[in-house]
Amino acid sequence: MTVHEELEQALRELESTMKAADMWRMERPEPEAFDSTQPFCIDTMALPQWLRFVFIARLEALVEARAPMPATCDVAPAVDAYLIQEGARTSERVLMCKVVEHIDRLVTEN
Repeated sequence: MTVHEELEQALRELESTMKAADMWRMERPEPEAFDSTQPFCIDTMALPQWLRFVFIARLEALVEARAPMPATCDVAPAVDAYLIQEGARTSERVLMCKVVEHIDRLVTEN
């Protein structure tokens, strides 16, 4: 399996995990929200919005184009901090972080 195929599978797992945690159904941010220069668009989006509409979308585009991966990807710590702040159940937090850590590794190690 190629890294692009593995990443595509991991992104579907992230989508499924977000749906199970009720973090998928949301409105698309206004177009100007995407112009943020802050990490994770923290000033214009909630982290689940950023995951769905920026992170997953950009990685899906890389997969589709079979493009080179970014040099680094370190999203899991931000997801963990967000979930702690939001009071997510430990089981939800561990599962979500595990999925995002896998994506971080796929992107960074290839």
